[in-house]
Amino acid sequence: MKILSPAKINLFLHVSGKRPDEYHEIVSLMCCVSLYDVLSFEFGAGVTSVTCTDSEIPCDQRNHALKSASLFLGKFGKNKGVRIHIEKNIPAGAGLGGGSSNAAAVLSCLNRQFGNPFTLEEIMAMGLEIGADVPFFLFNKPALATGVGEKLKEYQLKLPYKILIVYPGFGVSTKDIYKNLNLGLTNCKNKLKKLASVQEFDAKLLCNDLESAAFSKYPEINETKEAILKQGAAGVLMSGSGSCVFGLFSDNGRIINAVNVLSQNSRWRVFVVDAIC
Repeated sequence: MKILSPAKINLFLHVSGKRPDEYHEIVSLMCCVSLYDVLSFEFGAGVTSVTCTDSEIPCDQRNHALKSASLFLGKFGKNKGVRIHIEKNIPAGAGLGGGSSNAAAVLSCLNRQFGNPFTLEEIMAMGLEIGADVPFFLFNKPALATGVGEKLKEYQLKLPYKILIVYPGFGVSTKDIYKNLNLGLTNCKNKLKKLASVQEFDAKLLCNDLESAAFSKYPEINETKEAILKQGAAGVLMSGSGSCVFGLFSDNGRIINAVNVLSQNSRWRVFVVDAIC
């Protein structure tokens, strides 16, 4: 059995405050995009395990796919081993949610395989135990996320753009970016009302409160953003806590030219994707 596990981008990310448990309250508009990891499942393996085409991805209990399989099978209460192989196409530590997407794909697949013993709400609660973004991937539609990202409201997203994503060749730690965040410098709150009322998403609404923290620690992320802007993007933004940056293009000719120019940087990986709305 093979399952596609999509990446996501954050079109909007406002950090509204820090909670006593050290997590941050956010308001984020997220949608999945057509960049996928491919997960293969072999059931009846006896022992649950994960392998991956990317040698830098840990395949022990740090791996979100293995965590979610162990969690599901533990709650299911039956010793049903499964081998999971991940064909990794989504860069790690890139703000694209690859690990969370893998976790959601595993939970969803196992639930179907064993006759849907858990409701979607129960599966989403399991996902939250793995990571704040996992419920979004189980929700499976564009969403406005609040709380730590677990409170999801469907967003009728109309995105009249092609999307170009650039991975600058390195991943970042989400924890490090939040530690580096100065809440006094956040500025996305001013766009919240427009975000709630817009009929068709405008690139001018792109906003991410984590950019300043990421740029100060990793200047090349800002350099990547500037390079995409120079190619005529209608808007450019870092996704999540980085390191990936994406540009919205309304003109096919410009995005083709951008791919040709940006691909000349040997450190960068360039993807052209569509929003999954």
